[in-house]
Amino acid sequence: MRLVTFSDPKGMRIGVHDASSNTIVDLAAVSRLPKDMTSFIALGKNGLKRARAAVKSGDGRIAFDSVKLHAPIPRPAKNILCVGKNYYDHAKEFHDSGFDASAGKDAIPELPIIFTKWPNSVIANGEPIPSYLDYTNSTDYEGELTVVIGEAGRGITKKNAFDHVYGYTIINDATARTLQNQHKQWFLGKSLDGYCPMGPCIVTTDEVRDVAKMQLTTRVNGEVRQDTPVSQLIFDIPTLIETLSRVMTLEPGDLIATGTCAGVGIGFNPPKFLKKGDRVAITIEPIGTLENPVD
Repeated sequence: MRLVTFSDPKGMRIGVHDASSNTIVDLAAVSRLPKDMTSFIALGKNGLKRARAAVKSGDGRIAFDSVKLHAPIPRPAKNILCVGKNYYDHAKEFHDSGFDASAGKDAIPELPIIFTKWPNSVIANGEPIPSYLDYTNSTDYEGELTVVIGEAGRGITKKNAFDHVYGYTIINDATARTLQNQHKQWFLGKSLDGYCPMGPCIVTTDEVRDVAKMQLTTRVNGEVRQDTPVSQLIFDIPTLIETLSRVMTLEPGDLIATGTCAGVGIGFNPPKFLKKGDRVAITIEPIGTLENPVD
């Protein structure tokens, strides 16, 4: 299913986007399910069963074009967990760019590099990325497949990792590169307000046969900049879940942005930073396309 958070004059709530009819099934209206995505995810298989029944009933349908779409999880309960230098080609690209504060070390990390993004950096599909907030004028894009945790757990093994995956969404890990470099860490340069576009939906795991075969494609003003299969991850999703859950309990609605591939702005000479009027579109099927203008 394609789960969305939307609003209309009746308020904000969640639903299922039926692409075949371009309608949204209002889950709160039909099945009295929670209005927020994190609470719905916490219901696990029972919530999904009720949602499927609501879709099958044909009731509570709203025209997709009549509502406002929000990020699937508009205000995460915690920071978004992110992974740095997790594609082979991007790890080398970033290492050679001059913006890597850890330059001099090996380009390919031995263990996953984990950082986070502040919750209020999240914006929806279609909302402008406020590059004017970056006083260093070095805003870049990073298309990323993002894991949504379902069942809570700590000490999760790689073998059991996918049992804890609820679904997938897309994040643009927008970054102020000069801030990232100057502060010798990544949090500030990646946590500006509006620097985490997310969406357009969460696709549940039953819609994804083989996550490694998903293709990440990023276009800036229609020009293909990134185009790499998820199979090129250095540390795959089970490894990331095992690594994180060794030190923390992962809970329903937690987000893990798995990293970006080559083709970001700093990979060019000179760098191609985003500017006002640009449009960034990140496509990963079957999730769809996350597209945002730059302000």
